[in-house]
Amino acid sequence: MGKIAKVLAAVACALAIFAIFAGAATAADYPARAITLIVPFPPGGGVDAMARILAEKLSAALRQQVVVENRGGGGGNIGTRAVARAEPDGYTLMLGHTGTISINPALYANAGYDPRRDFAPIGLVAAMPVALLAHPSFPAKSIAEFIALARQDPGKLNLGTSAVGTGSYMCAELFKALAGIDVAIIPYKGTAPVMNDLLGGHVPIAFGVLAPALGNLEAGKLRAIAVTSLKRTSLLPDVPTFDESGLPGFEAVLHYGVLAPAGTPKQIVDLLNAELRRIVATDEVKKRIHTEGGDPMTSTPSEYMADIVREEAKWGGLVRKLGLKVE
Repeated sequence: MGKIAKVLAAVACALAIFAIFAGAATAADYPARAITLIVPFPPGGGVDAMARILAEKLSAALRQQVVVENRGGGGGNIGTRAVARAEPDGYTLMLGHTGTISINPALYANAGYDPRRDFAPIGLVAAMPVALLAHPSFPAKSIAEFIALARQDPGKLNLGTSAVGTGSYMCAELFKALAGIDVAIIPYKGTAPVMNDLLGGHVPIAFGVLAPALGNLEAGKLRAIAVTSLKRTSLLPDVPTFDESGLPGFEAVLHYGVLAPAGTPKQIVDLLNAELRRIVATDEVKKRIHTEGGDPMTSTPSEYMADIVREEAKWGGLVRKLGLKVE
C-alpha cells in the first residue's frame, strides 16, 4: 500500500471512529431541542388526535417540546415520505398507522417509501377496530344474518366506506373476500359523508371507526352490528366481534405506532420506546385512547417491525389480489 493510500485509509478510519463517538454523544444528550412529530394527514382526524395525546405526554417526559406537524396530501404519502428522508437523529418522528405503513406502499404506484427498509419502528401505541354500522331499519342483526341476506340478493346491498385504500374500505374488501358475498362497496371522500348518508338511510350499512359514530349509537340513531377486532372493544362491550357474530377468525384492526427514519441510533429508539410504553400504561392516556375509539397497544421496536411485516403482507396482499392501484 502506497503512502497516499495509507493516509486515506487512516483518515477514513478516524472519520468512522469520530462518527461512532459523535453518534454516541448525540444519543447521550438526546433530546437537546424540540422534536417534530409528523402526522401525514390534515388536522382533526383520528391520527392527528392520537398524535396530540402522545406529543403532550412526551413533551413532559422528555422535558423538550414535541411539536405536532400536519403534512397532509397524497393519501398520507407526502408526510410519510418526508419522514423516511429526514435526518435519522431522533428529532423527526411520525405517527404511522395501517393505512400509510401497510396499505399505501402496495396501493400507490409510487408511494416513495418502503415500510420495511426506510423506518426505525419505535413502538405501537394503539389498536383501533372498525365497526359494521347499520341504519336502525336494516333487518340483519348479526354478521351471519347479514351474510345470508347478501347471498339472497347478490350485488343489491350497498355498503358505505371512506375512500378507496382507507382502513374502512379495505375492511369491506376483506369482508367481501372472506365471506364470499357480492355487495356493492360505495366509497365516500371521508368519514363525515358516510355517516351522513347512513343516518339518512341512503346507505343501509357502512364500515367506520367508532369515535365519530358514538353519539349516534348512544342515541339509537345507528346500530353497531359487530366490531372487527378479535376481542370486544372496551368502548362498546356489548357489541360482538365478527368472529362471535358469524365469521370465525375475521380480524381487521388499524394499528397506530411511532416511527423514526431508518438509521436512528438504537439508544434513542430504546429511550423513546420506554417512554411510550410508560405513557400508554397510564390511566389517563388509556382513557383518552378509549375516547378516540381505540385500545392501548404497546410493543418493543422489534415487535413493531414484526407487526409491520405481518400487516403489510395482509393488506398489501389484498391490494394486489384485487388489482387496486392509485397513480
